[in-house]
Formats: sequence, C-alpha cells, structure tokens
Amino acid sequence: VGVGEAALSPPAHSLLSDYFRAERLPLVLAIYSTGIMLGSGLAFMIGGHIYDYFVAHDAWVLPLVGALKPWQSTFIVVGMPGLLVALLLLTVREPERKGVIQQDQAMPLIDVLRYLNERRSAYLSLIVGISLLSILGYGTLAWYPEFLQRTYGVSRTVAGEGFGQLFIVAGIAGSIVLAVAAGWMRRRGVVDINMRIVFVVALLELIPAVVAPLMPSMSLALLFAAVLIALQYGYFGIAVSALQLVTPNDMRAQVSAILLFSTNMLGLILGPTVVAILTDYVFGGDEYLRYSLATVAAVFAPLAAWVIWRGLPHYRQLLIEADARR
Repeated sequence: VGVGEAALSPPAHSLLSDYFRAERLPLVLAIYSTGIMLGSGLAFMIGGHIYDYFVAHDAWVLPLVGALKPWQSTFIVVGMPGLLVALLLLTVREPERKGVIQQDQAMPLIDVLRYLNERRSAYLSLIVGISLLSILGYGTLAWYPEFLQRTYGVSRTVAGEGFGQLFIVAGIAGSIVLAVAAGWMRRRGVVDINMRIVFVVALLELIPAVVAPLMPSMSLALLFAAVLIALQYGYFGIAVSALQLVTPNDMRAQVSAILLFSTNMLGLILGPTVVAILTDYVFGGDEYLRYSLATVAAVFAPLAAWVIWRGLPHYRQLLIEADARR
C-alpha cells in the first residue's frame, strides 16, 4: 500500500500541472486531494461495520495464507475497489511538457537536490512548514475517534461514523472553498497567494485544534473539529500547487516526492507517536488524550506558521524565476 501510494501522487501532481493553467491548478489539485478525504472518511465509516461483520462470522481462509484475522479481512475488502479505479488510468494521455530544463532525459536526483539547495530558503520553508502541519493533521486523524470513545463513552462504530462523515464533508468543503479563493486572488494579481493561504491556515487552525478536544460534549467537539478539518485538509492541494508552480517541469515529480516523503516521515511517524507519548508519559493516563491533542496543536500550528512566514519573500523570488522560464 505504501509503495503504491508513494508512486501515485508525484507523477499525478506533475501531470496535472501540465494540463491546467496556474490560476486553475489549486482547484484541480484540491479536487485530486479530495480522494484523501473520501478514502479516509469512508474507511472510518465503513471500516467499523466491516470489522464487526468479520468478528461475528467465520474467518476467511485463503490458499497458502490460512485463516485471516478480522482486521486483515477488513483491509482486503476496503482495498479491493482500488483495483477497479486503477483501470481508469488507461484513459489518461500524456500532456505536452512545458518549462523543461533538460530535454529528452530524466533529471538526476543529485541535480534536483543541488537545485533545491541553491534555493533552500524558499523550498525548506514550504516543505518543512507543510510537514509540521502534517504532524498535527496525522495526529488528529489517528487519535480523534479514540478520543471520542474515551472521553464521551461512545462505541468504536459510532465514533468512526461520526468522525468519518465529518471528515468527508468538512474536508471536501474546505478544499474547494480555499482553492476557489486561491484562484480568484491569483487572477487579481496576488501571485504568491498559494503560500500565503498555507500561512493563514496554520494561524487559523490553532484555535479549533486546541479547543475541539477540550469541549464538554461530543457535539461541540465535532463542531470545532469540522472547522479544523476544513482548514487542515483543505490547504493541501494549494500547498502542492505552490510547490509545482515554482519548480521546473522535469523536477516536479521528484520535488513532490520529497515533499510527501517529508510529510509522511514527520506526520505519520511523529504525529500519532507524539500524541501517544504525551498521553502516557506526560499527562499519565488514557483519559487525558484530549490534553495531548490540544498540546500538539498549540505547539505545531504556530511553529508551522512561523516557518512558512519566514520563507514568503524567498518564495516570491522563485515565482519570478518560474515566469522567466515560461
């Protein structure tokens, strides 16, 4: 699963950047990124029911593998539709490539890294800033249903359904609204609007991210979580667009891969882990998970905003370089 997902997005980002104009790219990448919300949300909503089904029925038995545990069967069922969706790629054509530095040959990774190092003030601020936000995002995604169970006493299925529905609706709404706003502002001459929005999101999500897990009722916790999800998962298509628009064509996929590597290494590894460590060793009990979620938000959201703000002037210089290449 990890290899498949890692190989998908970098070339997809590059292809879409060739298909669409700069002012339309945030919306296009936002629509592409809604797959995260749909997939994750449906997994929360449906996964619990599928798991409960396999717990209540006889185990699947596969040749050479033997009897599967309920969680293993659940993974197989949830993943099977992806095989059908993959067939749609047969209808995709290769677009004309624009702004290429090296014609008819792949750009070596060492050259890409050298290019990024020469412009590290802009690229590091964007990549590190997004990665810091991903710590908050993945930590929330991993632990919020568990927080709902522990704090409000609901079942795994109820928590998964509630959070899954919220994740789909708020995440998609945030993605589309922020992307439309980015395109509208760019058409009016705010050329660095993509990175500006990432900065503003990092500031704005601080309040709902801290307040949501501290709410006295599940309804209020989900209400503030909706605002957080709309911001946290609404900005990603815009952030990828910001990176694609300043990167030479033949480096786009590799730079996107570096971004995803960084967000996954920091977000997927540190996000859930930091929340767990705070819960067990700082606050000292499962019932204090809510305070761990609030603490992670209070630390990483403003830190991400500061890192991104520091890079804005350097990012504007990259935009000037990109315009010269076109």
